[in-house]
Amino acid sequence: MQTVTSADGTSIAFEQHGEGPPLVLLHGGSSPQYWKPIVPLFAEDYTVVIPHRRGVGESGDADEYSLDRGVEDVRAVIDAVDGTPVLFGHSFGGLLAIETARTTAVKKVVAYEPAVLVGEYRAQATLAARMQERIDDGERREAMKFYISEVMHGGEIDDLDGWLAEWPPWPDIVDLTENIARINRAIEQYRLPDSLEIDAPVLLLTGTEGPPHLQDGIRAVNATLSDSQFTEFEGVGHGGPTEAPDRVTATVRAFIDEKETPVPESGS
Repeated sequence: MQTVTSADGTSIAFEQHGEGPPLVLLHGGSSPQYWKPIVPLFAEDYTVVIPHRRGVGESGDADEYSLDRGVEDVRAVIDAVDGTPVLFGHSFGGLLAIETARTTAVKKVVAYEPAVLVGEYRAQATLAARMQERIDDGERREAMKFYISEVMHGGEIDDLDGWLAEWPPWPDIVDLTENIARINRAIEQYRLPDSLEIDAPVLLLTGTEGPPHLQDGIRAVNATLSDSQFTEFEGVGHGGPTEAPDRVTATVRAFIDEKETPVPESGS
């Protein structure tokens, strides 16, 4: 494990696996262990770099948090590794990848269902506040269940407890409840600009079974970018990179290797 110091003095830890051009993997509302199924699929050809988001894993923390702080953390890690990296982010990590690439030199950007809220859903977004209400009532587990229901399943799941019983991060992810509530505040405060200027190609990924509000968000992101590709995975949900690692990895590799288009799963 290595560490760097972010702009506000917070210590940010990051892992490195393999050898080759740098590929930075940015986790969302889970832990850095989210990427465990993906690492072996890249580590033979890339130096896989996994930052620990502040307040998670081995990283330090600070009282205040914002999307800008998250971008500063990613930039500090980028400055510490050799070469110009590809950024690959999932969910909130996808938003971090996009926003970091607006001000930092990167080779390419991959974002799987970046946490961007648009339209009526954004106007009515109360996920962070509703999580906080449950936290304040001492119901951290219920707060996390509510988050998972909304983000992973779009608020529509018949047997959440049964699904959680088969989901490997449960119940350890309850330890991240407060951290996840605060990143949702940052997500709700974010406004997608009319035009995203990124001096690198961008690959946007989604699944047909992902939550509708994130599907709307990624299409809005695609519309604001001048150089982007879009791929949708049939039968895959919000956890796409770990639900279907072989399919997602093949598409990402094709994009990184500068083929004209990634391997398509469905129409874009």
